[in-house]
Amino acid sequence: MNMLFAIACGGAIGAVSRHSLNLIISHKIVTDFPIGIFTVNVLGSCLMGIMLALFTYVLDGSQTLKAFLMVGFLGSFTTFSTFSMESVALIERHAYVEALTYIFGSVLLSIGGLFLGLILTKQFIA
Repeated sequence: MNMLFAIACGGAIGAVSRHSLNLIISHKIVTDFPIGIFTVNVLGSCLMGIMLALFTYVLDGSQTLKAFLMVGFLGSFTTFSTFSMESVALIERHAYVEALTYIFGSVLLSIGGLFLGLILTKQFIA
């Protein structure tokens, strides 16, 4: 139960952080490009790499702390960080076909899934 509570707390903080940083950046840099979320995704992936390296090579953090930071906070701050970590893990295992399938499949099918959900829902509410 402590693990789930840690993830939930980290997730709440991550979601609020993502939203706040997106608003700040989007107000500072006005453009049609989604610069706020783009920045959050890159920053979150970088932070995931830092935490992964620290917990692997330097720190001996508890599983609860790792879950709070990596699954909760960063998972909610940007799911792109988890996507990036899983992609790198496949590449490091030399599973190149799986990595390419995961990377391109995730991006294309997720965007396609959003379009599909949008189109189907519009049909039912129109």
